[in-house]
Amino acid sequence: MIERDRLSSVANAARVLKAFNSRNREYGVSELARKLGMSTSTVHRLLSTLTSEHLIEQDPDSSKYRLGLAIYDLVAAVTAGFDLSHAVLQPMAVLRNQTGGTVHVAVLDGREVVYVERLDSPHTLRLFLEVGRRNWAHCTCTGKVLLAHLSPAELNQILDGWELHLVSPKTITDHQDLRKVLGEVKDTGFAMNDGESETGVLSVGAPIRDHSQNVVAAMSVVGPADRMNENLRATTFAVMEAAAAASRRLGYSKEG
Repeated sequence: MIERDRLSSVANAARVLKAFNSRNREYGVSELARKLGMSTSTVHRLLSTLTSEHLIEQDPDSSKYRLGLAIYDLVAAVTAGFDLSHAVLQPMAVLRNQTGGTVHVAVLDGREVVYVERLDSPHTLRLFLEVGRRNWAHCTCTGKVLLAHLSPAELNQILDGWELHLVSPKTITDHQDLRKVLGEVKDTGFAMNDGESETGVLSVGAPIRDHSQNVVAAMSVVGPADRMNENLRATTFAVMEAAAAASRRLGYSKEG
């Protein structure tokens, strides 16, 4: 690129966005300014502009900044034909048809899950989160699945200083209780959320593994608790089978 055609404001905005990664998910203004060698006022203006475009969002509790939901739209455009999307869609359709529930696939982003795929229930009632939305990991079945398969060091890092928000009367808010549940999830191969994030809603989730045997996502089926409880055992088995089918499509093998 010819240097005179280079817009410094755009370049600086790009530097701000590229400062965020899996190891550095959040920054305060001063912290980011020091990292980039920019003035605090410049970084604040850039963050404000990027926030208005939803490329950056500000945490209302900590006032720190992180990548926003519009980034997911850009990523989705780039990765539309990539492995995860291709691997999960057919098993998701089978699971929806078997259970009549809404099916999600989510990935872990720090203390939150991000829903990256969704197939709606054939029933007309719309209760559930859309693609690109976030939710707390400790009160969702996909979040429990993904937390359960972290290494002990990774889990300790996430739990350190995390005040588990009370989202519903059933939400787990004690670290020891959460660790116990996560151990059970890892042992059984599935997680359940019975009204922990929304009263009257039940979901069941299972892990999706890649060719390296790493858990890279979680699949869940969700619906009204009274209907889900009618065939809960069969539904749980169906979720585990669908997640296993997606894993095989990603190259996972138990012998691997």
